[in-house]
Order: sequence, then structure tokens, then C-alpha cells
Amino acid sequence: MGHVLALDQGTTSSRAIVFDESGRMVGVSQRAFAQQYPKPGWVEHDPDEILQTQLDCARDALVDAGIEAGQLAAVGITNQRETTVVWDRASGRPIAPAIVWQDRRTAADCDRLREAGAAETIRARTGLELDAYFSATKLAWLLDAVPGARARAERGELLFGTVDTWLIWHLTGGVAHVTDPGNAARTMLYNIHSLKWDVELLALFRIPAGMLPQVVDSIGVCGETRADRLGATVPIAGIAGDQQAATFGQACFSPGMAKNTYGTGCFLLMNTGGHAVTSTNRLLTTIAWKHRDETTYALEGSIFIGGALVQWLRDGLGLIRQSHEVEALAASVPDSGGVVLVPAFTGLGAPYWDAYARGTLIGLTRGTGAGHIARAALEAIALQTVDLVDAMKRDGAAELTELRVDGGAAANDLLMQVQADLLGVPVVRPRMLETTALGAAYMAGLGAGVWRGTDELASQWVEDRRFEPAIDPQRRADLLANWHRAIERARAWAPAD
Repeated sequence: MGHVLALDQGTTSSRAIVFDESGRMVGVSQRAFAQQYPKPGWVEHDPDEILQTQLDCARDALVDAGIEAGQLAAVGITNQRETTVVWDRASGRPIAPAIVWQDRRTAADCDRLREAGAAETIRARTGLELDAYFSATKLAWLLDAVPGARARAERGELLFGTVDTWLIWHLTGGVAHVTDPGNAARTMLYNIHSLKWDVELLALFRIPAGMLPQVVDSIGVCGETRADRLGATVPIAGIAGDQQAATFGQACFSPGMAKNTYGTGCFLLMNTGGHAVTSTNRLLTTIAWKHRDETTYALEGSIFIGGALVQWLRDGLGLIRQSHEVEALAASVPDSGGVVLVPAFTGLGAPYWDAYARGTLIGLTRGTGAGHIARAALEAIALQTVDLVDAMKRDGAAELTELRVDGGAAANDLLMQVQADLLGVPVVRPRMLETTALGAAYMAGLGAGVWRGTDELASQWVEDRRFEPAIDPQRRADLLANWHRAIERARAWAPAD
């Protein structure tokens, strides 16, 4: 009974991985699902498709591992964060498409709240910027936009959840309507200091409290799957948003340790221990995880477009046929030839928080080719991360001595070398790149008694490759200066609604 199933529900695909007691993958399955863009700046998912692809992956991963559900010690769940789902309590059917974390439809609502003076209250209680990125304005929008939804919510007929809550509710047959503090902290409705849903914020956003899930520990049994879901009843013993799970999977258990995940977006988290560090540089103060009576906090920088930039080169421009081809294309030129790409397709995240910034490709000449644009894309991913590290330094965080990396784009050697060059510190890639799923498995395994503690988990972390900085300091300074010039040209481009 030493196997743990991690359900890794991401922005563009659902994945399931079975891990054994040594943290080794023994079964895996992944399925993409549809991305919906009904209007500019809008991004939606079908909650039923999310659920079905996740269940299919879970069953396929068990087959791939050669085990049955009854041999699992636990299930852990990690999820795309902030994405907002509302469903009917009786039927379990969603009342509308899920509004994805990338969606910007409520940017003007945030502007009005900011003008009313709400931003500082929100920041003080939630650790978050007032931004359309988070769940609160998405949920309020759904209650107002779907006919009859607000009245139904006030009668107790509707439930709200982020994707972890949606999955657990269905896995347990509607028995458990729960989330963990890390996911709750991303809704802009949860007080990260009192560890409770904030009554005044619920009133501000006009959210009925009865819609909200119960907040349970990130580590520990919170329910069990119905037998008809996976083939047996299995304890659900770990819950974490994808970036918190990746931080756990990277064994960043001590204050000052940091990781960066290169997925659809990029997310840099630094463990700050039991202290919620207040950022003065527009980073997020968030909850990493909670176990028993101990809450671990983190500083986070969020980049909206990371690996999605490579997808755009592939699907939008047709420069490559498969994502992995970007490395060879970018390596075909020695540098970007002065081209700078600001991937503000859905605005800019930390530390700018500009919902009206838009993507900018600047510095083009007749000599610019596909290789220069590909190189500029990789540099853009790395340069955004440098901005986050610099903001953490200004917030008084410990000096970064190395950056642990994971996510699909971390397999790109050129990107990792560019990142080390621009950061000026080593970038360390672990042997296990699936750290998001691994973190969910670790949490569930701790909650179910498969592992005894974090020291045992830390001993399983193994370095694969270390990328050392190898760029001239003046060249680094020039690239950063050009980047910041381009950022200013991208900002406040789209008209406010």
C-alpha cells in the first residue's frame, strides 16, 4: 500500500501520475482539453470536460502502473489555481463555463473597486493585489451574468469552488465540499492571517457565505473517493494549488528556499516559514501549505505567459511544429539581434499588475528572422523571472543563492542557461521534473502515513543538472535595460472598458 496517485489538473491538460514509496513515477496518463476564447481577454474551460479527462487519466495511470485503486494508500490533488467554477448543489452540473485564471473580463470591476479604496484592505487581509487574476471578481461576475444565479446562491442552491474543490466534490459523490488554505488564499476572499473566510470581503464582493467550501489542512485525510470513481474507496489526503505543490515537490521546506515553475505561466515561490512577509514591491503574500497547526507562508511572483509563449510561436505564428523545436530555432542565432518580445497577451502580472498591457514585439529590422524571435521569446521568459527575483530582494528576502526549476519548459537547456546568465546565480534542475504532481503525492503520502516527515522527502530530491552563469555582466545589464524599455512601451496599451 505504498503507492500514491497524484491528480494534476492543469490549465491545458489533465494528468495523473502514480508514485511509489521512493518517489519514482510508475504510471502516468495525460489528456488535453479544449481552451475557449469567446471574447478578447476571456478564457474559459468546460468543468465537465476537466472532470472527465481527470477521471480518465486517473484510471489510465493505474493501468499503466499495473495496480488497482485498492492498492493505493492515498490520492493527492493539485490544480490550476484561481479558476472559478459554480455548480448546482443538487445535480452537480456547472451553471456556466469555468472562468480561467488568465481571464481578464473583470479588469474594469477591479478598477472601480480600486477607485473606491478597496485595494489596501484586500492586500492587508489576503496578501493579494486587487486584480482580475483572482477568483472573487470572477465569482461575482458569474452571479450577476447568469440569469437567476445570485438568487439561487442566496437560497443555498449553488456551490463555488476552485478546481480542487470541483474535483473532490465529484470524487466523493458530493460528500466533501472542501479546499485547502493555499487554494483559499488565491480567491481574494480568505484572510491569510485569521485563516478564515473574511466576512467583510464577502460583503464587498456580494458573495453568499453558504457557497464557499470548508477549508481543511493541505496535508491530511479530508474524504475518500467513491468506489465507482476509481474502482475502490481511497483516502484523499493532500490538496495544493499547482505552485504550492511544486514548491513542496522541490523540497523547499526551509525559509529562503525558492523554486520557479515554467508552465503555461511562470511562478516563483520563496518559502518564508511561519511569517507572512508583506511585500512592498507588488509580490503576493500567500499560504504555501498547512499541516496540523503549522501554517507555512510564501512570497510569490506570478507571470501570466511563460510556456504559453512557445505555444504561440507554434500555433499563432507557425514558426515551429512542435514546442521542443524552439530550442534549436533559438540556438540557430547567437543572440536576439536586438529584438525584445514582451508577452503581455493577457496583461502583465507581478511586479507590474497592468491588466491593460499587451504583447509587444520591438526592435525588428530587415535582418530579423525566425531564430531571433524564438531567442527573444526564451529571453522574455527568463527576464520576467529576473524582475520577480529583484522584487523579492527589495522586499528584504534572503539573497538567492540558487534557483530550483521545474515544469515542462525547464527541460529546455538553452532557456535554463539564459535564465542563469540573466539571474547571475546557478539554476538547478532536478532529476524529477514533474514536481507539481510529486508535491501532491508527497502531501497525500504524509497525510496517509506513507512517509514520516519532510526530512525523508528531502532526501529523495536529486539534482540532474546545474547551469552556471556565463555571461558578461555588462551584456546582462544591457539586456535588462532593453527589456525594461520594452515593458514601458507595452504598458497601458489596451483601452479600459
